[in-house]
Amino acid sequence: MSKFLKTLAPAIGLAMTATVAQAHVTIEQQNVAAGSTTKLTLRVPHGCDGSATHTVTVTLPEGIYAAKPMPKPGWELATTIGAYETPFDNHGTEMTEGVREVTWSGGHLEDAWYDEFTLRASVGPNVAPGTLVVPVTQICDEGSIAWSAAAGEEGEPAPTLAVVASSGGDHGHGHTHGAAMEVPATDATVTLGDLTIEGAFSRATLPNAPVAGGFMTITNAGDSDDRLIGASSAVAGRMEIHEMAMDGDVMRMRELADGLVLPAGETVTLKPGGYHVMFMDLARPLVEGETVDVTLTFEKAGDVTLPLAIGAPNAEGHGNGHGQH
Repeated sequence: MSKFLKTLAPAIGLAMTATVAQAHVTIEQQNVAAGSTTKLTLRVPHGCDGSATHTVTVTLPEGIYAAKPMPKPGWELATTIGAYETPFDNHGTEMTEGVREVTWSGGHLEDAWYDEFTLRASVGPNVAPGTLVVPVTQICDEGSIAWSAAAGEEGEPAPTLAVVASSGGDHGHGHTHGAAMEVPATDATVTLGDLTIEGAFSRATLPNAPVAGGFMTITNAGDSDDRLIGASSAVAGRMEIHEMAMDGDVMRMRELADGLVLPAGETVTLKPGGYHVMFMDLARPLVEGETVDVTLTFEKAGDVTLPLAIGAPNAEGHGNGHGQH
């Protein structure tokens, strides 16, 4: 080997090491329109610190529906079914659950090799333009990597998908129908002490659906925090206060056992995919166009009963929101 090559070889090795260290799992498709059906291709560029990959799991965020993974020769394919927070209209049939997680396992992808893992899915028409975080777990012969950190968070960066506004409809199969619909306004603005509650609504449910969500904005004009600690309604066996949030690398719904804090001087939005009151053990379906009465219990302000307008299954509200805490 010449003196020049001997000098250059270590530099090349360092450059290659730096490139590998910076590489991470990504999605090939950069942008996708709300309401469209698309192919999503995960690109896996390396293993775990030199160890070969044998399992790749992708967790689909809320807003991604009707996923169908592509089999890979030499890999076993498994899916996990879960409930959708927002139902999906698939050619006129309401889907309340579907594939939430896809796992390819039993393969062998050397650290020095590259491969792609593909699925096909729809993006809900009511998904707001922005970035969807798509967590991926990569398991190797020795070690694993959780690609789950959103921008600004510590950890390995998760693959992301940029959702853009619909350009007027999707021409694929299994598509969504139309944009998110507004709820018929009840014109009910309820004041209880320092609290103002506006835009309360829920969504129509299927005949045998056991649960539903309730949404609204709550403004606390007082000088001290309050807390939403309970709710009740004649149409539900019980009600709970919930939130949707990332738990590690998985989006989960959980009960807020201590209630929802309403900071002084701020507005908190209860909306699909975030904070909400949950109707449990529904006594009957919620029918579009009707209203149902709900009693909210606050730690300081006390109780108040207000009507919730029942909108379409994909309703997003009727514009009374003021932002989210």
